[in-house]
Amino acid sequence: MSEAIGPGDLVLCVNAAPNHATGRPVPLQAGETYRVWAVMDFACPCGRSDALIDVGIDFAWCQSRFRLLPKPKAQARPQKVSAPKEKERVR
Repeated sequence: MSEAIGPGDLVLCVNAAPNHATGRPVPLQAGETYRVWAVMDFACPCGRSDALIDVGIDFAWCQSRFRLLPKPKAQARPQKVSAPKEKERVR
């Protein structure tokens, strides 16, 4: 799964349980979105992931805590139509 997530992607935190390695509470919030800064190949001790994700909070987190959000699709913006300006003739 680490190939699917890359720097700049948006991820959704789905698991804000205490850190499974140390047991300390985590500063992440379930249901919050985070932008990925870096993905580091690392076999997590939990055995559920093959990468750690850095989201800029604390150090790095097991990727099993996150789900990749789809990239936003480009939306068509209304384009401005330029019309020639009418000029008054002065005689």
